[in-house]
Amino acid sequence: MTCTILLPAAGTSSRMGGRDKLVEDVDGQPLLLRQTLRALATGAKVLVTTRADRPARIAALEGTGAHLVAVDDPAEGIAASLRAGLAALPEQTGALMIVLPDLPDIDSNDMQTMLAAHAAAPTRILRAVAEDGTPGHPTVFPARYFAQLAQVTGDRGAAPLIRRAGYHPVTLQGARAITDLDTPEAWAAWRAHQD
Repeated sequence: MTCTILLPAAGTSSRMGGRDKLVEDVDGQPLLLRQTLRALATGAKVLVTTRADRPARIAALEGTGAHLVAVDDPAEGIAASLRAGLAALPEQTGALMIVLPDLPDIDSNDMQTMLAAHAAAPTRILRAVAEDGTPGHPTVFPARYFAQLAQVTGDRGAAPLIRRAGYHPVTLQGARAITDLDTPEAWAAWRAHQD
């Protein structure tokens, strides 16, 4: 049973002051492209949710091999991306890994760590945590949770399901599981740390 990776990329970047965080330049390429290529490097099937009013995101992924999934109601929040991604899953998918594309420190090795953890515990929800135990991302949901995942609403995503069902933590190095870049200030601080 295979694990498919979903990058929900239909958000608004509402806290970026007019900039689109997913097309911010990182290592000479848009962040969304960089993270999608890292997901593809695992060998897993990769789905990326998109929205029609962000054509630069769609253009950035042309020719990558990722499967783009249009989200009809992106204003609802991440739940709309999760439902669209679930509806587009290949048959016989055994698990879904959700990788938020605005966590720039998550790389192919981290995703492989999550895939290996899923292989070892295929019936459990897995959640990446920072070294200090703070829960973050990615998360892996076995197929037995797909029906519940398809019922999520709003911008809290799968958080209520994870609270109800519990999760098995998978520790990633440092703070990579929790370093998300939602504001210009967060971007500036992260870039300063890279130099």
